[in-house]
Amino acid sequence: MAVLSFRGLLSLATASVFLGMVVAGFAGPNSRAAGPVADKDGWLDLFDGKSLDDWKPSEDPKAFKVEGGLIVAGPSKLTHLYYQGPIHKANFKDFELKAEVMTKPKGNSGIFFHTEHQPKGIPAKGFEFQINNTGSDKRYRTGAIYPTKPLDKVLVKDDEWFECHLTVRGGHVTLKVNGETTHDVDLPVNAKSGLFLSSGTFAIQSHDPGSVVLFRRIRVKPLE
Repeated sequence: MAVLSFRGLLSLATASVFLGMVVAGFAGPNSRAAGPVADKDGWLDLFDGKSLDDWKPSEDPKAFKVEGGLIVAGPSKLTHLYYQGPIHKANFKDFELKAEVMTKPKGNSGIFFHTEHQPKGIPAKGFEFQINNTGSDKRYRTGAIYPTKPLDKVLVKDDEWFECHLTVRGGHVTLKVNGETTHDVDLPVNAKSGLFLSSGTFAIQSHDPGSVVLFRRIRVKPLE
């Protein structure tokens, strides 16, 4: 039986390390071996709880920040934060979306869907899952579809976590707040506002200088 000397063993170890470095070099320092991984039910996290690396703001880059694992929206002038990450190439048509949200008093926000990044103003594309419990707009409360399907009933309280659940299948849209359905409708191809369903990314809104809204665990399940 051949016995390797200490020098031979050292040479083998050095070669192994070198080979590992070569393989890592081909992979690249910023490569993701497997990409985003869904859980057993098909859900993927849009927010990692640590950074906004996969998100891009519009007007005010300081309107959104991460504190204690949460996205803090506001206070700021009207600004939107668009998902621009790798999941589904940031282009969703049929999907489910769940987000855990907390509004502070007078907080006003929303989650836009089927939209796309623009440098300023309210997104010209897509619709908004309205988030507003005690803000000034009494016609569009949490669970409304802005600007086409109002809801003037307050379902949840400020300073308490609640879940927003959105499902889009073809032209059919369902909104739920803490499991309670607020809208279950077919949005027309041409709504009164001129908006229509197509496909696109998501955006979170920071509404005004008096508004603060918190987000955590934002997840999506593509249905395409």
